[in-house]
Amino acid sequence: MAASTASRLSPPRFRPPSPSPHPPIRRSCFSPVRAAKLEAVLSIGTHLIPHPRKAASGGEDAFFANSDAGGVFAIADGVSGWAEKDVNPALFSRELMRNSSNFLNDEEVSRDPQILLRKAHAATSSIGSATVIIAKLEKTGTLKIASVGDCGLKVIRKGQVMFSISPQEHYFDCPYQISSEAVGQTYQDALVCSVNLMEGDIIVSGSDGLFDNIFDQEIVSIISESSGVHEAAKALAELARKHSVDVTFDSPYSMEARSRGFDVPWWKKILGAKLIGGKMDDITVIVAQVKTVVVPEDEGGDTEEQKGNEQGAAAVVASAE
Repeated sequence: MAASTASRLSPPRFRPPSPSPHPPIRRSCFSPVRAAKLEAVLSIGTHLIPHPRKAASGGEDAFFANSDAGGVFAIADGVSGWAEKDVNPALFSRELMRNSSNFLNDEEVSRDPQILLRKAHAATSSIGSATVIIAKLEKTGTLKIASVGDCGLKVIRKGQVMFSISPQEHYFDCPYQISSEAVGQTYQDALVCSVNLMEGDIIVSGSDGLFDNIFDQEIVSIISESSGVHEAAKALAELARKHSVDVTFDSPYSMEARSRGFDVPWWKKILGAKLIGGKMDDITVIVAQVKTVVVPEDEGGDTEEQKGNEQGAAAVVASAE
């Protein structure tokens, strides 16, 4: 019995294969099998429409977008009140965005949006102020956000708004703002948050000219009907512009104003009138979709396969239309 058991556990004897008439196929040394990982990136579309009365100067909004290393974008909305002091409000927002783009490769920044805001603000010498939002997608799929004021950002997943940031304001129509003056807000006053994203999620960000004139359900509808991020950004901006000049449109801005106690005089209310209409403003829209790329582990970020087309180098934009 013991001999029988030992016989079953002993390894089989190796028998050399019979000679083959065909030579063996050799694997090319230029196509090794390598481990790979998935990384998140943003495909980004942008569109800017200046205020109708500021079209010649390009408006007072500025932005930049960069899809390298995951993706980062930012919007600055110059505060128009500076024009009353003979200061061009666009200069501050444009320089702030230009500096933000320039600091992307700074080792101290490490693509942290709040630190990026600190350094960009410190380097800005123009007089003025602006509301601002900076968002950075980590390769792991986490979106990091730093926002001062009322530039907005929403995340749409499967036809639903699943994340939205809240505006910061001193009182109605007076948002927090990064300023050249010591009395203004700083990066320390920023609303800082992060959200974990999935492939296919859509990010819609914009200046208040977008969100004051368009409702969430309209945003979701346009996203679902658009063929890509560039088309979606343009369609959202154009719809917001259409609403902004429509005196009969009950916009998010007019609804918010009434809820805060702003309305027409009482005698007009008796006649059935109410505060209504869109809000004319610069309109900046950024639409980004989360994609995934397959990256070989031993190549430090070189892409083997990419789903979707991404924008490359950073672009600073003062006006688009």
